Amino acid sequence: MKYNKWTIALAAAGIVSLTPAAQAEEKVNAVVTALSTTTLSGYVDTSAQWNFGTGNAHLPDYKFGGAGKADGFNLNVVQLRIEKPMSEEEWAAGYRVDLWAGPDANVLGTPSVFSSSANDIAVRQAFVALRIPYQNGIDFKVGVFDSIIGYESVESPNNPNYTRSFGHTIEPQTHTGVLATYRFNDVVRVSAGIANTVGPAINERAQGPNLSPAGQTKAESYKTYMGSIELTAPDNAGFLSGSTLYAGVVNGFSSSYGENQTSWYVGATVATPITRLRLGLSFDDLDVHNQSGETWSVAGYATYQATEKLSLHFRSEYLRDRGQQKFFTIDPTFNPTGSTNPDKVLSLTATAQYDLWKNVISRLELRWDHSVSGQETWGGSSDDSQPSLKNEWLLAANVIYKF
Repeated sequence: MKYNKWTIALAAAGIVSLTPAAQAEEKVNAVVTALSTTTLSGYVDTSAQWNFGTGNAHLPDYKFGGAGKADGFNLNVVQLRIEKPMSEEEWAAGYRVDLWAGPDANVLGTPSVFSSSANDIAVRQAFVALRIPYQNGIDFKVGVFDSIIGYESVESPNNPNYTRSFGHTIEPQTHTGVLATYRFNDVVRVSAGIANTVGPAINERAQGPNLSPAGQTKAESYKTYMGSIELTAPDNAGFLSGSTLYAGVVNGFSSSYGENQTSWYVGATVATPITRLRLGLSFDDLDVHNQSGETWSVAGYATYQATEKLSLHFRSEYLRDRGQQKFFTIDPTFNPTGSTNPDKVLSLTATAQYDLWKNVISRLELRWDHSVSGQETWGGSSDDSQPSLKNEWLLAANVIYKF
């Protein structure tokens, strides 16, 4: 802080004091120091999509898809991340806030229980990160955080494909609670947590009032529990070095079904003798208690880094979805007949990604969804209650800028 000569002279005579100004400068410096470790990042996700044929009111029911994106240009979402990562200190602390703006924010489903309706602004994650220096250190997330299970991420840039899988769709999205993670060594890492409900509504409770269509409630002490284990192949494992095997489970109250549900997940990413080729496998199972039917998915992934800029990504998936617990996201009427998916679905997806511009992900994707059960549940106009297609084709371009 600079002072003019008259102020300095008056201060020397004891007529005025420089302390308040000096204290103000110290406070400003303290704020600047605190913010210097805070990072700002995010991405802008856009797409252009063409669904073959006419009459695309009823489309395969996977998350962040649907008729609203068919046959046109789309702003999907803008993510803004404000984060202070934890340092290497024993008693380290930090935080992360992920904010979403755009149409996909409505599908995310995280508005709090105090919100009257969804809108184009949503909190995806917001948690305090803490570390307790026990052994190798236990890391905690306290607040709202992504589910611990799943092969694909809710963040599109982190996924091998533009469209989401059915497996990702039937998984829990986010939770409000506490999650602890402990790494025993370079091979074994475990996580365990407790949350209010399966989610994703922020601050939702298993006891009433809640969003249950059946009006069922639980005791005030009822909570959702989750756990996972991750195994990573060590450096001396040859070509398998870095490969991972992951398993997890989430069990708790689901307001969507008005029942308890258990979600099981097993997934693996495997390196191969071909340096540029990686393979993946995932299995998801959704068990809604006290309801008949079954919902599960198995998917295979392959990624090939053809050149420094060009990568090719393939996904094949089989979905079994039938009975009272039939899962759907586009038409949440809690009525299985409102689902746009047949009982059995085969889905094949091919994606080419070329990184031409710095910080930009550009993709071209072709997807085919086929009704293995023979049910004609897709196509038709918005007022057509009898869709007539058992095959759906999609061609999409996806451009994402990361900052």
